[in-house]
Order: sequence, then C-alpha cells, then structure tokens
Amino acid sequence: MAIRLLNKDSFSTILKNHFSERNETVSLQPLSEIISSLKREDLDVFTAYLKDNDKIKENLIYYIYNVFKDRPFNLSLTEADILSENAFYPEFKKRILNKVLPPIENEKTIWYLVDNVLVTPRKDLQFFQNSPEDKMDELFQLLRIDQFINNNHVKKELLFSINILAWRVIGNALDVEVMKMVPEYRNFDNPFLALQNELDLLNAKFKESSSFKLTSSDEIYKQTKIYLEQCLDFVTIAFKNSSKYGISSKTNQSLLKIRQQLQRMADIIKLFVVDEEKDYLINSKQLFFNIIKYKSHKNNLRDLVSDSTRLMSHLITNHTAETGTHYITSTFKAYMKMFWKASGGGVIVGALCVLKMLYSYVPASDFAHAFLFSMNYAMGFVMIYLMRFTLATKQPAMTAATMAKVLSEGDNKNTYVEFAHVVSQLFRSQFIAFVGNVLLSFPVSLIIIYGLEILFKQNFAFEKSSRLLYDLNPFDSKAILHACIAGVFLFISGVISGNISNNSVFYQIPRRIAKNPFINYFFGQSIAKRLSDYYSKNWAGIVSNFWFGVFLGATAPIGLFLGLDLDIRHITFAAGNFALGLYGKDFVVSSYTFWISFVTVFVIGFFNFAVSFGLSMLLAFRSRKVEMSEAREIFKEIFRYFVKNPFRFFFPLRSRLDEKSKRMIQDVSTKSEGH
Repeated sequence: MAIRLLNKDSFSTILKNHFSERNETVSLQPLSEIISSLKREDLDVFTAYLKDNDKIKENLIYYIYNVFKDRPFNLSLTEADILSENAFYPEFKKRILNKVLPPIENEKTIWYLVDNVLVTPRKDLQFFQNSPEDKMDELFQLLRIDQFINNNHVKKELLFSINILAWRVIGNALDVEVMKMVPEYRNFDNPFLALQNELDLLNAKFKESSSFKLTSSDEIYKQTKIYLEQCLDFVTIAFKNSSKYGISSKTNQSLLKIRQQLQRMADIIKLFVVDEEKDYLINSKQLFFNIIKYKSHKNNLRDLVSDSTRLMSHLITNHTAETGTHYITSTFKAYMKMFWKASGGGVIVGALCVLKMLYSYVPASDFAHAFLFSMNYAMGFVMIYLMRFTLATKQPAMTAATMAKVLSEGDNKNTYVEFAHVVSQLFRSQFIAFVGNVLLSFPVSLIIIYGLEILFKQNFAFEKSSRLLYDLNPFDSKAILHACIAGVFLFISGVISGNISNNSVFYQIPRRIAKNPFINYFFGQSIAKRLSDYYSKNWAGIVSNFWFGVFLGATAPIGLFLGLDLDIRHITFAAGNFALGLYGKDFVVSSYTFWISFVTVFVIGFFNFAVSFGLSMLLAFRSRKVEMSEAREIFKEIFRYFVKNPFRFFFPLRSRLDEKSKRMIQDVSTKSEGH
C-alpha cells in the first residue's frame, strides 16, 4: 500500500505541475515526462489517478489534442524502416551517419515527436505491447484517443501515405532490371497498375464522404488485398528466378524495397477497416504501435545486412553447390579417381614450393616479392584447375554449400541419418585428397631440389631449411594461426567463384560471347560457341584460383610491410616445405624436429579444412535458412554414425545408404544445373 501511494504521489507531481490549469503549450517535455514515469510506475495507478481527478484529466486531453493537432505523420509510415536507397552501400553509410549524427527533422511532424519523446523506441514499444490489453484500452478511452483513427486528418494522412507508397512501388517495379527477373508477367496484366487503379477508387470514395470507412466485405478492400498479394507474388517469383537469371546487388535491393513498401501498404489499408465500433479502438492502438515499431527500426544495421546479403549468399552458394557435388565420392572407383587427381595437384604444388623458395633469393622489394609469390601460386592453382587435378583444401568451400543444400531440401528429421552418411563420404573424399596431395608434394619437392643441386652444384635449400622447419613447429611459430588465415582465404575464394558465376548468369556473358559479331565474323560461329562454353564452365574457377593464389602469395610480404607476423600455411605446401627443410639439413635433424614437423603438416590440414568448411557452412546454412537450432541434433547424429561406422569416414566401404545419398547429391547437381 505504501508503494502504491508513493507511485500515486510520483504521478500526481508530474500531472499537477503541468496540468492543474489548462495549458496552451505544445512543448514535448510534459509528454516525455509522462511516458518516462509510465515506464517506471504502474499503469493501473496512472489510470486510477486520472479517474479521480477530472480537471487534470481534461487538461491533459486538451494538451494531447494540441500536441498532435495537424501534425503530419506520413513520413513515419512511408520512410521509417523502409530502404531509402536502391543500393546496399549507400543505405549502409546513410544509416551509420544517422546513428552518429542524427538528421535534423521538421519539428511539426509526428516523426520529430516520436524521436524526442521516446528515448529508446524499441524498449518503449515493448513496454506498451507487454502492458495488459484491457489497461491499454482503458487508457486510450480515458484520454479520448480511442477514436483517433476516425479523425478526418488521420484518414487523410493514411490515404496520402498509401498513395505515396503505391507511386514509389510502381516506379521500382517497372524498372527494366526488375521486369527482367519476371518474364512470366510479360503476357499478363501488371498487378501494380491494377493496384493503382483500385487505390484511385479508394481516393474517390474518400472525397465523396468525410465519414469514409471500409468494412471487410467491401469490394474495394477485397480487391486491394488481392492485388497486394499478387504484387507480393511478383516479388517472390523475381527472387526465385534469381537462381535462373542471376541478380545484381541493385536489383536485389530494389526487390527488397518493393516488398517492404507493399507490406507497409497492407498494414495501412487494414487501419481503414471498421466492422464494429470496437474496431476504432483496435485500429487506433495499432496505428500507435506501428509508428513506434517503424521508428524503432529506422536505422537498424543488423536487419539491413541480414536482408540485403541473404539472397546474394544463397546465389553464391547455389553455384558452388553444383561444383561441390563433384568432390564427394560414393564408390571405390570415384575414391581412387580422387586420389589420382589429388596426386596430380601434389606434383604441381611440389614444384611451386621450390619455385617460391628460389624467388625468395631474388634481391627485390617487398612489393616485388609479393608479386612473384602471388603469380607463382596463382599460375600454379590455375594450372591445377585447368588440368582437372585437385587441391584438397579447395574442396570444403564448395562441398559445404552442397551439404547445406542437401540438408535444406530434406523432407524430415530422418534425413539426418542420410546426411551423416553423406558427411562420411565427404570426409573420406577430403582424407584421400589430403593423402594424394601430401604423398606427391613431398617427393616431387625432393626430386626437384636434388636435380637443381646436381645441375648447379649448390644446395639451394640449405639457407632456408632452418626457417622452413621452424615454421612447422606450432609451439615456436604461429603455424596454426597461419593455417586459419589460409582457411579464410579458401573460403573467400569460394565466395569469389560463386559471385563470378552469378554475375556471368545475370549479365548473360556466355550468350554475349556466342552472339558477338566480331568473334563470329573473324573466327566463325563454331569458335564463338566453343569460347562461350569454355567461359561458362571455366571462368569462375580460373578467377577464383587466381585470386586464391594472390591472397596466399601477398600475405607474408604485406605482413612484413605492416610489421605484423602474418603468413599462410597450407597442408600441401607444408609437406613440400618439410621435404625442402629436411634436404637442406641433409636429413640430419633430431627425432623431435622430424615428428613435430610431420604431425604439424596434418594439423595444418585440419585447420585449413575446419576454417574454410566452417565459414562456408555458416554462409550456406544462413542463405538457405537452415535453423541453427538443428545443429546440435545434426552433430549428434554424425557423431553416432562415426562411432558405429568409423572406417567409412576414411575408406569407401559399402552401405545400404549409398543409393539414397547418391540420389540426394544427384538431385542437388540436377537442380543447380537446371538453374
């Protein structure tokens, strides 16, 4: 009881100070103090006090009427929490600027009122939404704002807002790049134009009567809802077609903006619908909540990044998913084929290890060394790709997308067992690829460095041997950190590959090459077609491997320039460097040095795999909206499967699930190719 009296005294102080007499002020300070006290105190106490003090209540009502009188609120409905730019980066910069230096607003708008009365709109919204509904109803009725939605000025603002949104939607929807995404609508009436026609009827009805309202059975309302749904279907189809036609960042942003505006129009049109007297109160409260909700998200960066990047990440992983199916072996023949392809990659990497060591002797600047190392790696990786060999750690960035797609397209939780079996196939594919790379990289490096010594009568590895072996000791060097850095670059190269593939589809590059008049005139239609096919199949892989090489080659020199201990460690190169280190020491090393280096080669491989696969899987899961809450069950099932069948994770043993997993992977490949 004492607490209740204290609360009542707290309210009474604020209300008596400002509303003992009729106050003509339109200052926002009294309103700000009332809302702040409401959040601290009991809503029941506030309403009880107003019931007991009619004069103060009447003066408060008069004040609220003056504060809100003729204030436009269309900005709160047409701007707040809606993308204002048609590209991600301008929108991102604008929101950051608004957070750091809030913009100057028109003081006569509801937009300004909400900004200056509510300190934290999101928390204030939660307070009002969590308050008992009957108490909020009682407060609205006491303050006579339960009929707020019936005010002619409010109706006019709502109608003006919905018209602004409609005009903007039509402008964006009829953009050439957007229309290109939905060729299905070329032979149909455009739903956006039909929606505008319906809104014209709504405007005419409002002009006819100041007591304008809609009911849920009105033909105008039902038709408007249908056209809004058709417009949203238009956007949904455009997003789905992105896998088929590709999509640019600008078009993605335009579609997001159209969807937000359509959803806002749907929110507004509902506020006109009054079937019963109580709907005035319900709609008045809803408008109040909506304005605060929109304003609370106006500069939200997390939602912007999430919405803007989800589709692009989906497209990137969609293209890498198709490639990833080729890296999962299900038969002994495929398993051995993977070994031979990885062995070929190991041969090339063995040569690259020696070349990089020789380049390090060249007296040149850090920039020149960065260039030489980068071109060495880049040309080697492109050669591996074009010769259809395999670099083991390039696989995870591709296979993660495949795994996510297999999982997201599963019908039920029984898929987890089949998924665990696919994981075992993936793991043994990675295992045999590691084996093939390492087994050939080590001896090839030895053979080449031995041949160079025979030719030039000099042990080129002698001077570098101590450093090479030091880098393979995780207790003395940052080998694990550097292996993780390489894993990040592996992930980025996968993203680059997917992005190049998406842009190739969106800009129709293969078709442009095939139809290019210059190529057709000088080289003929057959050559143009072959160039088109070659570009379509290989360009993304060439660019991805080239940049992966640049990343690996430039990291150490850039780290040296910045004074940071940055470098990369890759399992295949680590094996080649291990061979060069031993050769430089004439194979005279302590058993500790030998075994720690030997083990570190595989530790480096593990972190290469774990980081690149983990990042790629997170991107793929996010893009396909695979719930992260499923992760625990998935990993439990994989662990159980490993305990029961450990050898299947290393060797191609037959299983009754082979056919199912094969179909799952083939389905992913077929759907990706169909896109």
